[in-house]
Amino acid sequence: MVKTVLKNILQILIILIFNNFLAQKTPEKLPENAVNDTIPKKDTVIVQKESLDDVLQTKADEQRRDVPKKMTYLLKNAQVKYQDMQIDADYISIDDQKHLMYARGKQDSLGKIIEPVVTTQAGRKYETDQFSYNYKTRQAIAYNARTEESQGVIIADKTKKYNDSVFFMRRGKYTTDEYFIKKKDTAADYYLLAPHIKMVKTKEKSQIITGPIQMYIEEVPTPLIMPFAILPFSDKRSAGILIPSFGEREDVGFFLNGIGYYQPIGEHFDVKVLADLYTKGSWNLRPEMNYVKKYRYSGNFSADVGTTVRGIKGLDDYTKSNTYRIAWRHTQDTKANPFLTFSASVDIVSTKFYNNTINNNYIFNQNVLNTQQNSTVTLTKRFLKLPVTITGTASYSQNFSTGLSDLRLPQMNVAINQFYLFKSKTGVRQGLLENITVNTSLNLTNYVSTTEGELFTQAMWDKMQTGLKNNISLGTNTTIAKYFTFSLSANIDNALTTKTLTRYYDPVNNAVVDQTNKNIAGYSTFSTTASLQTTLYGMLNFKKGSAVEAIRHMMTPSIGFTYSPDFGGSQFGYYKNYYDATGALTPYSIFDGGIVGTPTSGMTGSLGFNIGNNVEMKVKSKKDSTGVKKIKIFESLTFSGSYNFAAKDHPWSVFSINGQSSLFNNKLSVNTSLTLDPYKILFAPGSDTGIRTEKFGNFSVQGFNVQLSYPLSSELFGEKTEYAKKYSSKGDVRNENYYFDDDNYAHFDQAWTLNVNANYAYSRNLSRFGTKIASIGLDGSLKLTPYWNITGSTHYDMITKELAYTRIGFSRDQRSFTINFNWVPFGQYKVYDFFIGIKANILSDALKYKDRSFTQPNSPF
Repeated sequence: MVKTVLKNILQILIILIFNNFLAQKTPEKLPENAVNDTIPKKDTVIVQKESLDDVLQTKADEQRRDVPKKMTYLLKNAQVKYQDMQIDADYISIDDQKHLMYARGKQDSLGKIIEPVVTTQAGRKYETDQFSYNYKTRQAIAYNARTEESQGVIIADKTKKYNDSVFFMRRGKYTTDEYFIKKKDTAADYYLLAPHIKMVKTKEKSQIITGPIQMYIEEVPTPLIMPFAILPFSDKRSAGILIPSFGEREDVGFFLNGIGYYQPIGEHFDVKVLADLYTKGSWNLRPEMNYVKKYRYSGNFSADVGTTVRGIKGLDDYTKSNTYRIAWRHTQDTKANPFLTFSASVDIVSTKFYNNTINNNYIFNQNVLNTQQNSTVTLTKRFLKLPVTITGTASYSQNFSTGLSDLRLPQMNVAINQFYLFKSKTGVRQGLLENITVNTSLNLTNYVSTTEGELFTQAMWDKMQTGLKNNISLGTNTTIAKYFTFSLSANIDNALTTKTLTRYYDPVNNAVVDQTNKNIAGYSTFSTTASLQTTLYGMLNFKKGSAVEAIRHMMTPSIGFTYSPDFGGSQFGYYKNYYDATGALTPYSIFDGGIVGTPTSGMTGSLGFNIGNNVEMKVKSKKDSTGVKKIKIFESLTFSGSYNFAAKDHPWSVFSINGQSSLFNNKLSVNTSLTLDPYKILFAPGSDTGIRTEKFGNFSVQGFNVQLSYPLSSELFGEKTEYAKKYSSKGDVRNENYYFDDDNYAHFDQAWTLNVNANYAYSRNLSRFGTKIASIGLDGSLKLTPYWNITGSTHYDMITKELAYTRIGFSRDQRSFTINFNWVPFGQYKVYDFFIGIKANILSDALKYKDRSFTQPNSPF
């Protein structure tokens, strides 16, 4: 017993001594001259830190404080503000001991939440049924939380906030349904369900990371299940993989279309690289770069390089072809630099690029029908104090029919702005001398016409032509006898070129040979014109009470005399002669086919005339406030021709008549032209090519063309229905575009458009049987419902009685989804394209389905 007591006392002493040792504090080292304080220090009282880091502001219709329990209760329209957080709810309790705030939404009589708790923090709004927040640890738990992110909304059964940046959610649903986001509907038309979601937020972006995720449509689960998902929410661009479409084709095998990667580069650039892969050897690589600098410039560069393989190597049906396309668009802001502007529109393709049926995109946008492709790059320099404009151009033109390409590289034009040759004495220009204006320009061009295979080879450089051309134009005018305008003009052309032509007949090969000579040669030409013009008016008035009140006719006749010397004379040296196969002496110009053109041969002393007409009619109209309405019969109707006094034969030219008018309230546009040959044409027996005689007065139609265009629409056939006034009720919950009558039948604006184009052309010249072209084209759209739309276009050739290129399209707005179907049902290219996918940008590349057909050799469809 005694031993036990002594043992316990010893243990207590050891503990006290040990505790006293641990409690000792090492004294601070004092300076050498300091005096030690002999007075012992007393214990200091440590003040406990406040649990709140900021002021807690509260308000409510009813407030109650439970002091013993350190509880605060806020009832009805309760609100708490703490730091950057604001909580609005029907009920809020604050526990000072546990540092806990609890909020609950408004309940109905059955306990169902009818108004949520709204929490706002850092500019973001969250809606929950219940919300608990520990203001000491800054952690929170929310139930049935609704969080809007970017274009969508997340609703989770339970959300736990670990800090201001990390959230964990249990059984979360994500949707981009606009009606559900705006609370127009209580159920989303689709959502993505994930058992567990982690959301990470920063100042610049947010990101959602999930485990397995499944798609539900109209609350029905679908087989679309992904093992995980990462959804970035950010206003800034972010890099990522581009999801491809896939399928199988008989001619090229299994394929992946559009697999690639997107990478932003800095603030002004981004790069996208796409690839199309086919198991039978075909491939396409499609890089694309976009760039933009605000208030300066914007542009796009893209390429398409690939190889198409068909058939099996070693068999007769095996083919392999390479295609390419290079496109560049650059636009400069008009305010960036008014003195130096640069623009580019480049689209260079291989000859069979658009006809390559490995992709049908070029069929739907009608590029496959292109016969020519043009590319231009232009740089223009202007000066503040000099009246000079310098323009540098590089152009490339491809003709797919002939296989030839025209390249102009470089081409430079120096133009001096128009100026007056003499100063005005009175400040108001009068007379011919004071009104003399001068225009002059200098144009340098390098030009070659070559094939695709010769491009930038030695053969192309050998054929390259260089030309320099200068033009000087002088003009003046004055008024004679108040009503006549007299004009004088002169035109001087000077040209230099590096190549000329020698033409001769080769009797061995029985062919005319054109030999190109590399030497510098030039020519100068001159012409002058004097003209007289006036304007005449006429008015035909009808009796009072007539439907037609008056017809107004305005005529602008003009005559002009043009003189030009004969530059085909031997003294100029511009023309030479050779003996053809029959031995006849045949003239030709040494500049034929050249870059600077050919000087005119034969003297010109031509008197030309032009009569312009404008005819309008005034008719009564109750719809017009003035009581009358103007109707244009002919906006313009011109008749022109000329007589050459210096011509040895056929002094009269072909007469031309051109008309333009708009009828039916300017809806129907009519353009027509007619050419008449005043000389009789004779045909030898058995010959279809005629000979133009000197017999005048036998006016025969050599050409006729008429073009009609009329846009039709539902608005032209009646006034717009006032549905809100006519029908008793309007639809809601996704049906707000419908109005319902008393029998609950739906009504809506069924808008439609139809553009009708017709063209007829007849050309004869010296042929016995002229050629005709006649076609009619239709294109339009029809809204079957506010969400269904049909578009289409077609052309019917009335000569061959066949339909030309025809396209039909359907589109359907499925709330969050969009459906598109395009179809070319017949013709050389018969294809279709079907697409369904999410409209929201964040999911448009991930959640989609695309199916398309491709034109294949020897395939009926």
